[in-house]
Amino acid sequence: MRFAPSPTGLLHIGGLRTALYNYLVARQSGGAFVLRIEDTDRSRFVPEAEAYIRESLQWVGIEPDESPEDPAEHGPYRQSERSARYSEIASRLVSAGHAYLAFDTADEIAALRESGDTPGSVRYDSSTRMRMRNSLSLPPEEVQRLVAADSPHVVRLKVPDDREVVVDDIVRGQISFAADQLDDQILVKSDGYPTYHLANVVDDHDMQISHVIRGEEWLPSTPKHVLLYEMLDWSVPAMAHLPLILSPTGGKLSKRSADKHGIPVFVLDYRDSGFEPEAVLNYLALLGWHPDSDRERFSLDELVRAFSLRRVGSAGVQFDIEKLTWFNEQVLRELSSQRLAEKLAPHIEAAGWTCDRDEMETIVELLRDRISLARDVTSYPEFFRDPEDYDEKAVRKRWKDDSGDLLLNLLERLVAGESWDAPQLESAFESFLAENDIGKGRIMPVMRIALSGRASGPDLFPTLAVLGRETTARRFRSAADQLGAEDASS
Repeated sequence: MRFAPSPTGLLHIGGLRTALYNYLVARQSGGAFVLRIEDTDRSRFVPEAEAYIRESLQWVGIEPDESPEDPAEHGPYRQSERSARYSEIASRLVSAGHAYLAFDTADEIAALRESGDTPGSVRYDSSTRMRMRNSLSLPPEEVQRLVAADSPHVVRLKVPDDREVVVDDIVRGQISFAADQLDDQILVKSDGYPTYHLANVVDDHDMQISHVIRGEEWLPSTPKHVLLYEMLDWSVPAMAHLPLILSPTGGKLSKRSADKHGIPVFVLDYRDSGFEPEAVLNYLALLGWHPDSDRERFSLDELVRAFSLRRVGSAGVQFDIEKLTWFNEQVLRELSSQRLAEKLAPHIEAAGWTCDRDEMETIVELLRDRISLARDVTSYPEFFRDPEDYDEKAVRKRWKDDSGDLLLNLLERLVAGESWDAPQLESAFESFLAENDIGKGRIMPVMRIALSGRASGPDLFPTLAVLGRETTARRFRSAADQLGAEDASS
């Protein structure tokens, strides 16, 4: 199996799904998962793209198989390094009468396309080729002269006009195409580079690719590929064209539509946003594939065992960022405290905060059920710094005239305890409420405002235990001083 992206930009999340499906089938069958860089479109080539593609695959853990002795054995193949092979096959096709040389200029091609009743509707095909300038319509001596003079030309596929081309697709079933509805596809461009269509077929044959698994946008080109296999007397690999990934409101998930819905569209944007690779792969696997049960959670190894192309649907699937976020939550919640702390640490450091490892492992237990992405730890600054301001809405609603005094009286009770752990703090708190005949709803939001600047947060007493006596006392006194208390300065 091969993943064959074009290095024309960053790897789209849909491309990663294609890579994943190829990887799963390769692992199921004991075959190789090959990375092939299809870089023959030099006008759109982006030098950094290959490195981005490889880094993306490495991040999610589906790196291609490579031989240390000979990296080219499994990849990455680069089509730009195989020009001689494509030229050989193109010449073979021309000699056999399955392809021809075309010398038409860009203006002549444009005039052909605009010559019909509907602008752009006329194709370069079996019905029009003989009125164009090519090796089928020109005298042999003229063709020889043009070739000898290095006149710019392309190689075109000579599509037959009297047959049906049948494509057996694992996802979509058997599909028939009328050959007379196909254009004479360019196989080799005037710059000497092959198009995707020729290079793709040659490479899949040479690399003994058993399955061609790719997006449905390539389905219209597939009958031309089938014709090439037949003309070259090569076996056609199994075909599977995957459904489109759609935006939440329909239509292909483009950069523009993704941005509109707050969806990262390029693979490493998910990494940088704090998503876990396990969650991304699990979710992507289900964007088209339907397990034979209601199960949703799969590790990569479990996907290898459970996946089947036969259970991939043909209808487009809408991308749901909230569902992906749910998958991410499940992954984070299943991590050990130590591993989760390691995930959160870079985000804490990036915010300029410090925290020792023992404290961090306690903090992650308080936040485990509150974070969806690792970066969400920065939404809980109370563990790392004093509040810089207080939420005005929370203060107006929760802070009463006597709140500062209550807070300072409670602080006196809490610091008087022999220990500073969550059970002891909660017991002292309950005693304080009983003695003063007040309810939790009157004082707990006030405590949270003092600790974090807002009226909500993780479990209160474990939070106090992590913060310690000194930090708790400082924040309670500061809040009473800034928001009002008669004896805040005492």
